[in-house]
Amino acid sequence: MTSTQHNMIVNFIWSIADDCLRDVYVRGKYRDVILPMTVIRRIDAVLEPTKQAVLHMKEQLDTAKVTNQHPALCQAAGQAFYNTSPFVLRDLKSRATQQKLKADFEAYLDGFSPNIQEILEKFKFRNQIPTMIEADILGAVIEKFTSPEINLSPNDILDADGKVRLPGLDNHAMGTIFEELIRRFNEENNEEAGEHFTPRDVVKLMANLIFRPIADQIQSGTYLVYDGACGTGGMLTVAERL
Repeated sequence: MTSTQHNMIVNFIWSIADDCLRDVYVRGKYRDVILPMTVIRRIDAVLEPTKQAVLHMKEQLDTAKVTNQHPALCQAAGQAFYNTSPFVLRDLKSRATQQKLKADFEAYLDGFSPNIQEILEKFKFRNQIPTMIEADILGAVIEKFTSPEINLSPNDILDADGKVRLPGLDNHAMGTIFEELIRRFNEENNEEAGEHFTPRDVVKLMANLIFRPIADQIQSGTYLVYDGACGTGGMLTVAERL
């Protein structure tokens, strides 16, 4: 991902706050919507290709009365997480009424696996839903995040000729975008001045300093890497590449 592409995505997401939240939230509260929605859309985009496989597996497991469904659903999703609701995020933007949108959006969130539920709880995102419904902005926020103008998926988006129109984002690139959004919110609000992320060039240097001296001693196998303050996991994703 080039710096231009990175800045385009960050600026697009940043603009959603001004376009949709300006008359509803004070600026210091924009992050309460934008950050969790960025995470939700990323997860949603990752899960889209295997959505039907997950729903089919869910139906089979329910019919067989299987209680521990988590491993099979993860396998169907091809990820360590899944969503068993009948929706993907883009399905929800055209709901006829706010109450229908609220019910379907909550059902969509409830469909996420327990590990994603923990993330949503940390954000306290469900507390924002009544405010967004009352102000009639939830649909607009969803529409912006599912816009064809940005790609938060790990897969490329192609044009009619099969050429890459919007490149996919690996976890490392997605992490840098999320970190930049946090930095901007902190700078905008002059809050949490001590909260910052290690620059990615420094992360790469640290990982190289760890691995390069022993590269010829590393054998094929599984290794554990510990990062006591992992944030968005930058050091872990860089270490995985080496």
